[in-house]
Amino acid sequence: MEQIALIAVFGALGCLARYFVSGWVYDLLGRSFPYGTFAVNIIGAFLIGFIMEFSLRSALVSPSLRVALTIGFLGGLTTFSTFSFETFRLIEDGALLIAFGNIMASVLACLLCTWIGIMAARAL
Repeated sequence: MEQIALIAVFGALGCLARYFVSGWVYDLLGRSFPYGTFAVNIIGAFLIGFIMEFSLRSALVSPSLRVALTIGFLGGLTTFSTFSFETFRLIEDGALLIAFGNIMASVLACLLCTWIGIMAARAL
């Protein structure tokens, strides 16, 4: 039951982080591209790479904290459903090049950031 409570609390924190970070990015860069969703997803990709690699190699992060951070916080922070909806809207609006750019940039950037997170954890 404690693990479920941790996931819920960390998930709520991740959702709030997504709201504030994506809003700040949209205010900064505008809404011509799904910049806010892109930003939280690449940040989350880096963090899951880092947290998983670090926590699996170190006793400093307990299994409970690892689950709270990855399933809870990062589950609330990142958002594949919003990515899918925004990309569908771009396609529906005829912005095929932007939609394709969003798909390619998101997948490649998230894979790259996950790798960078893993490499950063391994360097510690």
